Amino acid sequence: MFFDQMPFDIKLEWGQRGARAAAERGDIVIIIDVLSFSSTVVTAIQYGAEIYPYPPPINEQAKAYAQSVDADIVWGRAESLTYGGHSLSPGSFTAADKGKRFVMCSLNGAACTWMAADAQAVLIGCALNASVVAEAANRLRIASGCSITVVPCGEKWSDALEQENTLRPSIEDDLGAGMILSRLTGTKSPEAEVCLGAYQNTKERMKELLWDCASGRELRERGYEQDVIHCSQLDHMTTVPILKDHKFVGLSI
Repeated sequence: MFFDQMPFDIKLEWGQRGARAAAERGDIVIIIDVLSFSSTVVTAIQYGAEIYPYPPPINEQAKAYAQSVDADIVWGRAESLTYGGHSLSPGSFTAADKGKRFVMCSLNGAACTWMAADAQAVLIGCALNASVVAEAANRLRIASGCSITVVPCGEKWSDALEQENTLRPSIEDDLGAGMILSRLTGTKSPEAEVCLGAYQNTKERMKELLWDCASGRELRERGYEQDVIHCSQLDHMTTVPILKDHKFVGLSI
C-alpha cells in the first residue's frame, strides 16, 4: 500500500474511501461532518433518540429499511418542507424525541459511517462534543490497543464530471477534526499534525470561520442560519454517539 499512516496512533483520512481504509485497519473511527450530519446525530442522541445511519439517497430501499426497524425517516431540509417530520437540521430534534427511532441518510456523514461500519468502533464527533468524544476515543484506544482515525467527511461537488472526483474537502470538517485531534493522545501522523496545526492557528476565530465558510454561507442563504449557530457551539454537549447494532446510541464515559 503506497499511502500508509500505519506507524502512528492517530491518523486522518478524508471521505468515504478514507473511512473504508480506517475500517479495514480495524481502527477506532471518528466521523466528522460538522454542517451537519454529525451535529444533528449528537443533538438527537443528547435528547435520547436512536439514529440508524443509512447511505443516500432516500429511496424506496431506504424507506423499507426504516419500516423494518420501526423508525421514521429524517428528511433533507428541502424535503422536510414537503413531507414534514424531522430533517438534517439539528434544531428539528427536541426532548420530545426521547426513545424514538430515526433513519438518517446524508451524502457525506451517513455515507462515511456506512463505509466505516466494520471498524473497531465508530464514534460521531463535531464541535459540539469534541472534548468528550476525544476522551471516549482515548479510553477505547488504551483498552483495545487499536489506533484512532479521524475522518472529516467533506462535501460533494454537485456538478462534477463523470471522470472527476466528487469529494470537496471542507474547512468546517477540517476544523472540527483539528479540535478533536487537539484532545487525542498518542503519536500523530503528518496528516493529523497538519490538520491540528490549522485548528491551532485559527481556533480563536473558529465560530467566525464556520459562519463564513462556503458550507456555512450556503446554509445561511437558504435560511438555515440557526443551524450554523447551533453547530458552531464549542463543547456544548456531553453525548458521544457510538454505533451499536446498526444504530447510534449514547456511550457512557
